[in-house]
Amino acid sequence: MTTAEKQASNFNIANVLTTLRIVLVPVLAWALLHDGGDSTMWRWIAFVIFVGAMITDKIDGDLARKHNLITDFGKIADPIADKAITGMAFIGLSLVGDIWWWVTIVVLIREWSVTLLRLSVLKQVVIPAALSGKIKTTFQAIALSGLMMPLPHGPANDRAHGGAFDAWGGFGEALFYISQVFLAGAVIMTMWSGYEFFRAVWQQRRSPTA
Repeated sequence: MTTAEKQASNFNIANVLTTLRIVLVPVLAWALLHDGGDSTMWRWIAFVIFVGAMITDKIDGDLARKHNLITDFGKIADPIADKAITGMAFIGLSLVGDIWWWVTIVVLIREWSVTLLRLSVLKQVVIPAALSGKIKTTFQAIALSGLMMPLPHGPANDRAHGGAFDAWGGFGEALFYISQVFLAGAVIMTMWSGYEFFRAVWQQRRSPTA
């Protein structure tokens, strides 16, 4: 641990933003699942909450590195906050029928297994963030943000909403399926980055210097 890390107080702006993301998890759930996910207004509110959470994720990391605000609390809480907010988005969108359950289950198993392993070996093994992990996060953020919006898609959706989303026209339906393409990319990169992480941990543990 560096001197800067020892001196950093747990009560700092980076940790406050991290805590805010955790607090927003039940709020996101309420907004997304309100009226069974059929409320246009509440779906937009869920979209704003999720995008805001993703923005704070970027901001708190940048602030922590720039101003030496890295703390033990932040190291533990930050990945938990990230996985909690995206996990709630996956579960909520599966509950309203916009993401297949098998996708959510596969992604959550990978995300939480990597997070728990990273936390368990935090002091013995340091695994730097890989490019595949950053791509995975970007794809997930784009896909989940798009699917959060009240986009029209298919005849079943039209019946469920009584045509309430018709104002989008063909563009809204196209945007929904573009989000699904990003979701497919997110699943692929989620599994690949998970494989890279487990491989890196295995290699470091086998290394004589580890």
